[in-house]
Amino acid sequence: MLFLTFAWGLNGVAAKISNQGFDPVFVTIVRSAIGAACVFAWCRWRGISLFDRDGTLKGGLAAGALFGIEFALIFTGLDYTTVARSALMVNTMPFWVLIGAHFLLGERMSLVKVAGTLLAFGGVALVFSDKLSLPGPEAIIGDLMSLAAGMAWAATIIVIKTTRLSTARAEKTLLYQLAVAPLVTLPLLLFTGPVLRDVGLVPIASILFQAIFIVAFTYLLWFWLMRRYPAAGLSSFAFLTPAFGVLAGGLLLDEPLSLRIFLALGLIAVGIVIVNRPARRIPPA
Repeated sequence: MLFLTFAWGLNGVAAKISNQGFDPVFVTIVRSAIGAACVFAWCRWRGISLFDRDGTLKGGLAAGALFGIEFALIFTGLDYTTVARSALMVNTMPFWVLIGAHFLLGERMSLVKVAGTLLAFGGVALVFSDKLSLPGPEAIIGDLMSLAAGMAWAATIIVIKTTRLSTARAEKTLLYQLAVAPLVTLPLLLFTGPVLRDVGLVPIASILFQAIFIVAFTYLLWFWLMRRYPAAGLSSFAFLTPAFGVLAGGLLLDEPLSLRIFLALGLIAVGIVIVNRPARRIPPA
């Protein structure tokens, strides 16, 4: 899990680099398409059935659309804000899941989880109030896009939980997301700037790194771990992803990291740990 969270923390840096050569929406399209081809090849090699009529189509289309929107927001947002600020905003996802499940699914939040959520949103407020880490006056646009991406990520999880996708193989669910996302985001290219920017080997290598390593390899590895180890134990590492994202932005891209950013990271990380703690079982009388 340390390896996975480190890799996911690096993803923001890779996205920032690929944005130097290509339009961010175009990057998400290519990234998902290549990732989908890799996952499809893996499923064929492993003999995993993908085309059974199992009632997952509607949920798969919805999850894929949300997945596409999520990454279009993340990558476009990185044109405006830093990797560190984006990582903190996107990783508010667990708290949006809790809120959505509370109001839409009737899964009541405990007082402990409410406290964890409030801590995390205190961290978000610190990010918005921090001026030292702002890369420019338009950074707030990227921050809001990243926050909306966290909401879209949460909505994807709720869709998966409430549709037939909840009983589908993880590889099929991932393939829905990767295959549908490019189709949903392709029309957005009509409203963006030039597709090609400063094209070079480094941005191209960054896209391939994201598609083959991050999207295909690490996601499949995550699903493999989920099948073999308790979810509670794995989720306890979730706070490391924004931590690695913040550090990667500062160390690899020389982004300014202020005290408020580290305080925000602490609040969000503690909040993630709190909301991911399994509920204590009350022994029968």
